[in-house]
Amino acid sequence: MSTIPITKHGAELLKEELYRLKHVERPSVIIAISEARAQGDLSENAEYDAAKEKQGFIEGRIQDLEGKLSAAQIIDPANLDVNGRIVFGATVDLEDLEDGTKLTYQIVGDDEADIAVNKISISSPIARALIGKEEGDVVAVQAPGGNRQVEILAVRYI
Repeated sequence: MSTIPITKHGAELLKEELYRLKHVERPSVIIAISEARAQGDLSENAEYDAAKEKQGFIEGRIQDLEGKLSAAQIIDPANLDVNGRIVFGATVDLEDLEDGTKLTYQIVGDDEADIAVNKISISSPIARALIGKEEGDVVAVQAPGGNRQVEILAVRYI
């Protein structure tokens, strides 16, 4: 199995979710199944069916998280020494040369990508176009609205 890059913060979030699933969600669904079983006939017991379905989801998610964490290559952007080049974990300030819009993105792993908080996946077209570039470079990126020219204003490792 190949390694999956993830930031230190992203790995901590996955570990917190795994802990919550194992120590809060799993025990509560076991109690719910036990209570539903005590009601008698399981063939027409909606609470039992719902609890068993939730248990299946929880167990599947636990396996998924354990697999991801075991294959994770945890990268702390603050410890990178790459002479200003854009790499995984970098936070990049950009300016769209067409309309002057300024954007800031952090390049993260697929599981922690969230455009609402300006975290883009390493496998996204924008991140792939930026990897290896430096401050001051002008880069063509494939955006949903077509090709855009962006200038790299700053590269930070936080």
